[in-house]
Amino acid sequence: MGNEANLIAPLAERMRPRSFAEYVGQAHLIGENGVFSKALRQGHIFSAILWGPAGVGKTTLAMLIAQESAADFVSFSAVLSGVKEIRAVVEAARERREKAERTTILFVDEIHRFNKAQQDAFLPHLESGLLILLGATTENPSFEVISPLLSRTRVLTLKPLTNAEIREILRRAVAREEKRLATKIRLDEEASIALADLADGDARSALNNLELLIATHFPTDEGVSIDKAAIASLLERKALNYDKGAEEHYNLISALHKSVRGSDVDASLYWLWRMLEAGEDRLFIARRLVRMAIEDVGNADPRAISIALAAKEAYHFLGSPEGELALVQAVVYLASAPKSNALYVAAKKLREKVAQTGSLPVPLAMRNAPTRLLKELGYADGYKYDHDFANAYAGQEFLPQGIGTPSFYKPTGRGFEKTIAERMEYFARLKAQLNKK
Repeated sequence: MGNEANLIAPLAERMRPRSFAEYVGQAHLIGENGVFSKALRQGHIFSAILWGPAGVGKTTLAMLIAQESAADFVSFSAVLSGVKEIRAVVEAARERREKAERTTILFVDEIHRFNKAQQDAFLPHLESGLLILLGATTENPSFEVISPLLSRTRVLTLKPLTNAEIREILRRAVAREEKRLATKIRLDEEASIALADLADGDARSALNNLELLIATHFPTDEGVSIDKAAIASLLERKALNYDKGAEEHYNLISALHKSVRGSDVDASLYWLWRMLEAGEDRLFIARRLVRMAIEDVGNADPRAISIALAAKEAYHFLGSPEGELALVQAVVYLASAPKSNALYVAAKKLREKVAQTGSLPVPLAMRNAPTRLLKELGYADGYKYDHDFANAYAGQEFLPQGIGTPSFYKPTGRGFEKTIAERMEYFARLKAQLNKK
């Protein structure tokens, strides 16, 4: 299993499958009824974006597809390559096609790191059929891959490997290493379970950990013996499944935001702590708390935004770990506060209304009149200075003609918005009375 000639390569590389029969996982793609299996049987390989977490077999899958389709496989990393390298690949592919040689499958690892211009460079060659593109990414393609490229490819999701699949890979690796090292390797069941759990669906991580354990427990007269205690003494605690730039980043902040919106204090604290433990930028969290204070609490509790901003300032002043408690305090306050999305709804209505009505002219009475000419043109004419009227309210109309009488902001009866609603009703009644005169 893997490349026998390259014995100095890491175990994860040596264990790279050489055929679909050796490939573990992703049955929805390469199983009997998998999309790639069907495409290979029909002789029609298509361009695709392979989206999934690290260590689930994206690169290997691309290599095996090229192998099974007898295509020329060209691979490069978006971290190290650019448009110049793309042009070289295109030229080589064109030469091969002119000589009636094999199709070129271009595998681009970390395709999300290409900018728009670099991604644009693929488009004409995918349309012409010169290249079949297989891009790999851990990022959500909807955010990181340009729409024209998405429309010319299929986005296929690779799933994290199950613990059973990880353990099968470990079993094969142990058998492989026993032959290479000519010694007995004992990986007991508890240790196998622990390694699979530590891997969190990442085969490369599992194999790297196994290789480290073998190296540190060999040689002995009895060979290699790995139990749960050996793992506990050697490996760091399991890293949380998190990548600040990847999909899980957005999943966790979404979970925090929705828990706060749902007024679940304990759930909110749990997701906050998950993010803190994973190393998330504390100021990113603070910014999102400010957004929650505006979007989901709003005027139901006007203090919420002050609390969120104060937490940001406190963390900025104290740093970690002391400042993190300010974020905890803010999350508790926001989650337990009365909720209103009236401001968010109002903003949506305003956006739609302005888009619909365009740039309606400001009523003359509302216009600024700093010069004599503007006053002669009627600017500010008819404006009523509210403080000159009873209750400091003149009841004048401020909206432009043609906009109607919209009601953008509708406060709820929760929290302080109940008071705001009462004030708005008071001024509405007063305006109606004044306009009757």
